[in-house]
Amino acid sequence: MFIVLLKFSENKSNAGDYMKGHNQWIKQGFDDGVFLLVGSIQPGLGGSIIAHNTSLAELQIRVDKDPFVEHNVVAPEILEIDTKKADERLQFLIN
Repeated sequence: MFIVLLKFSENKSNAGDYMKGHNQWIKQGFDDGVFLLVGSIQPGLGGSIIAHNTSLAELQIRVDKDPFVEHNVVAPEILEIDTKKADERLQFLIN
C-alpha cells in the first residue's frame, strides 16, 4: 500500500491551468483499480492519494504523468507501507 503526498510547490498558482488534466489523471487511477482514496491535505497544502495493487516503480511512473507533477504545481512524495494489520473491511490491503 502507498500514500502519495502531492504538496504544492513553486507553481501552485498555475494549478487552474492543469486542473482538467489532473482530474482526468485521478479518474484513470481509479479506473485502473490503483487509487482507493484521494483528498486534500489541509489547510490547502496539496493533495494525497492512497494507492494499492501496484508496485513502487509502476506508481512512480504513474505519479510522474500527473500534469501537476509535470508542471511543478506539486512535488510528489511516495510512502510505501508494509501493512500488517487492518480492520476486517480493509483486509484486502494486507500484503
